[in-house]
Amino acid sequence: MTRKLGTRAVALMTALAIATPVGMVATPASAYTFTDVRIEGAERVEAATILSFANIARGQEVSAGEVNDALQRLQNSGLFETVEVIPQGNTLIIRVSEYPTINQISIEGNRRIKDENLTSVIQSQARRVYQPSQALADANAIAQTYAAQGRLAARVDPRIIRRSGNRVDLVFEVREGDLTEIERIGFAGNRAFSDRRLRQVLETKQAGILRTFIRSDTFAPERIPLDEQLLTDFYRSRGYADFKVQAVAPEIARERDAFYITFNIQEGPMYRFGNVDTVSEIAGVEAGMFAAQNRVRTGAVYNPAVIDNTIRRMETVAIEQGLDFVSIEPRVTRNPGSQTLDLTFALTRGPRIFVERIDIEGNTTTLDRVIRRQFRTVEGDPFNPREIRNSAERIRALGYFSDAQVETRQGSSDQQVIVDVNVEEQPTGSLSFGASYGQNSGVGFNAALTERNFLGRGQQVSVALSTAKGDQQAEFSFAEPYLLGRDLRWRLSGGYVETEQLNSKYDTRSTSIGTGLDFPVSQNGRLEVRYRLSRDAILNVADGIPDEDEDVEARSSSLILDDEGTLITSAIGYSYTYDSRITGLNPLTGYKLTFSQDFAGLGGDVKNVKTSVLAGLESRAWREEVTLRAEFEAGAIVSYGDTNTRIIDRYRGNSGRVRGFEPNGFGPRDLEAENEDALGGNYFWALRTEAQFPLGLPEEYGISGGLFADVGSVWGLDNTTAYTPAGDAYEVDDSMKVRASIGASLFWTTPIGPLRFNFSKAIKKEDYDKEQNFDLTISTNF
Repeated sequence: MTRKLGTRAVALMTALAIATPVGMVATPASAYTFTDVRIEGAERVEAATILSFANIARGQEVSAGEVNDALQRLQNSGLFETVEVIPQGNTLIIRVSEYPTINQISIEGNRRIKDENLTSVIQSQARRVYQPSQALADANAIAQTYAAQGRLAARVDPRIIRRSGNRVDLVFEVREGDLTEIERIGFAGNRAFSDRRLRQVLETKQAGILRTFIRSDTFAPERIPLDEQLLTDFYRSRGYADFKVQAVAPEIARERDAFYITFNIQEGPMYRFGNVDTVSEIAGVEAGMFAAQNRVRTGAVYNPAVIDNTIRRMETVAIEQGLDFVSIEPRVTRNPGSQTLDLTFALTRGPRIFVERIDIEGNTTTLDRVIRRQFRTVEGDPFNPREIRNSAERIRALGYFSDAQVETRQGSSDQQVIVDVNVEEQPTGSLSFGASYGQNSGVGFNAALTERNFLGRGQQVSVALSTAKGDQQAEFSFAEPYLLGRDLRWRLSGGYVETEQLNSKYDTRSTSIGTGLDFPVSQNGRLEVRYRLSRDAILNVADGIPDEDEDVEARSSSLILDDEGTLITSAIGYSYTYDSRITGLNPLTGYKLTFSQDFAGLGGDVKNVKTSVLAGLESRAWREEVTLRAEFEAGAIVSYGDTNTRIIDRYRGNSGRVRGFEPNGFGPRDLEAENEDALGGNYFWALRTEAQFPLGLPEEYGISGGLFADVGSVWGLDNTTAYTPAGDAYEVDDSMKVRASIGASLFWTTPIGPLRFNFSKAIKKEDYDKEQNFDLTISTNF
């Protein structure tokens, strides 16, 4: 049977043929004694080196086998292309042909990976001796580089071109091949969740229409353990305590251009918590104060995060009480019949082990203190393995490192451990350019420069510029997330904004600077205190008077004409935010609450109090295939002293509050004015609800659908008396009128961000409202 050999096999056989020496034919003599050893063909290798490999001394009696051993040692030295060992009477002739010297190394056929990236992985070097085995190893290293980028079909063949002076050019011929994409990810053994839902959990993704930009659709074996852990965490957080990944079976297509991956899993039953108890096995330590920290409730779906949260709270109590080396041991008893888990938190005395030191390596830019402050443990503290694991997660969450490993080893004694932190840094800065389009604002352009780890200090700096029709904006911000080495975020920001208001004839110009401090007040709550100073101008209000070109604009409302001018606003404020997603105890439901107040009047010209509240809820239903969201927000601005609110300070409809209307498209409006200007309002409320669900398309396309319904209102003015050009007074209607809309959305996850297309219809509106039936936005969560 005839079999075709691949080019790699031919190259290997060729190399071996080159390296095979002409061997010695032993004479029948049983022993030799050589009085002279003659070396022929050696140019670069010293005679003494050759004799040391041969290890045959003059005058020494050697057997034919020992002469053959000398031949083998010379062959295996890797110094010679061919070797002959020829006994000739009392003379031993060693005839060698040295490997050529590499004149130059080149790589041909590579388009996807640059030469400098490939040459960095090869060991052969110019002006060094050519080694066929090393050339083959280098070809394999280049092929592995391509495989790491998903091109398993890549082929690399080493070739030599003979030159004069016993030199060769070493050429690596590359055939890159196509991407070895993941054509399909499947699951076996799943009943509670669909393949679609489980694929959303994985880091690895199927190839889709955006395969040119998305690199997670190429097979990477190193991602498989992460995917297994993600699946395990997903199932166990939903009550499947016995879940395990039994096997992962990747199969490659015959053409080596696609992978098919199957996860064989065992779900097991879904458990709920049964009896929950807290006991103390430490003399003199009562369990009562620890039991008060229990957050596990009987009947709730099993979730390891709830257990971990309770243990963390109990450990905090132990530290506050000065109890060292207290270990909280969760003891679980399975009840298969009732599918419940009885849980006991046992307070035990842990081993007396201290943290000797924390060693950090690999951070060439990031300062040690940026990494060290992620530890709640310092040198000399009792060793807490759970806290070390949590610190490792915090380091990875920084986003400064492509890899971060935290391990422990024994210190200078059995009672001490050393914590080793090894990180691999990655770029943390970004420069972006983009364009935008709005139905009313037209085409806009923007640029942003952001650095998340400024000078390796963990500080964040950003500068952004944007422009659109009648709208120019420049902003900068600086943030120090750990002021004074504590979880105290300090920010400084400023901006310059020019706008031309839609549905009203006036322009604004605002210059501002602000600062604030943000810090935790509870496990899920944070408080921000801030100060803002701004110079806000309302200008170019249409007054109905001809301009220099004798053009006459329709006159704006007298209420806006009264607001024209420049005022200084000096305001202090605070915001309290409670976010259940910080601890993630409920994987199916998350909610967020924000309450804010700003007090203007600490100097400046403006005197008012602005209050707002935002509550959001997100939950998954129908086997987690559908995401339900609801948001309610409201606000009020109240002036005091002898001032009234200006249009620049009031709430405007829409600003995204009720979809289906133009910006500034609803709310109080001066219908008697020639421009019928929108005036905004001192009060607003809005309720937004929506459902997002799959459309049956392959999930690798990143396309899903949604339905929404919004309702809300903007109302209230300090002054409702307006005047005609003739000076006649009339009242503007500022009463609360409800607006409502319904619509459908198309969500598309793209490399430039998650896009959202809204198609809406106002079902409750006033005749003078301005509708907007379509808009394109960046999709965001509450």
